[in-house]
Amino acid sequence: MEYDPIKNKLGAFFNKSPFLRKLFYNLLDLLLLRTWHIHKQLRIWEKTAPENAKILDAGMGFGQYSYWMASKHPKWNILGVDVKHEQIADCNAFFQKIGLTNAKFEYADLTAFTHPDTYDFALSVDVMEHILEDVQVFKNIYASLHKGGMLLISTPSDQGGSDVEEGSGESFIGEHVRNGYNINEIQDKLKTAGFSKIEANYSYGKPGHISWVLSMKYPMKMLAFSKALIIILPFYYLVTFPFALILNQMDTNGTHATGTGLIVKAWK
Repeated sequence: MEYDPIKNKLGAFFNKSPFLRKLFYNLLDLLLLRTWHIHKQLRIWEKTAPENAKILDAGMGFGQYSYWMASKHPKWNILGVDVKHEQIADCNAFFQKIGLTNAKFEYADLTAFTHPDTYDFALSVDVMEHILEDVQVFKNIYASLHKGGMLLISTPSDQGGSDVEEGSGESFIGEHVRNGYNINEIQDKLKTAGFSKIEANYSYGKPGHISWVLSMKYPMKMLAFSKALIIILPFYYLVTFPFALILNQMDTNGTHATGTGLIVKAWK
């Protein structure tokens, strides 16, 4: 199954007004466990961040992380880049409508992108599993960071992060070019790119994996089967949402010997 067609339809619906777009961002913040982990790391980084920090949102997607940072820190300067022109246009239009002028969005291929010695912080959320030339991207981001700048990555691990079905070799998430990173592999690739200090930890441990299945996998499978099932989703979430919140909290605040996701921090 491929996420993109379903994501595009959801994005088109929630993009009908700024109110719906903000509601969409709030729902993503609550439901997506990766968002819990990213927000936790951003809160840690912002304690020592420069007042006028320059930030690269590398593969910004719907722009929810740029929105979170731009709205909380008006003096931060954020550039979001992506290869999808429709998402770039949507994000620019939305941010202009709500008057957030400290974030802008441009087309960029991360395998060729460099802004030497420009950014204090770079963010890569669910991007690297889509790019074959990952070491080149890491080198480009390394070159684009100031000395002391940090790269924060969220990506699936090789412990089942792409949800490959046993026996078929096919991933539930059809757009991935690799079935997750080995925790040592991604650190070695970052070292090859020039990063000297690296921290990597598992996310989506047992509680997180259960939450993902309940809050994301099953609903996406329902919508893939029939768009008409969107009618029952509110009732489905009414039952499962409290459990997902508890599981997300447990996963974010716990440590995991293994997990289907990785949270990686690397400093220049």
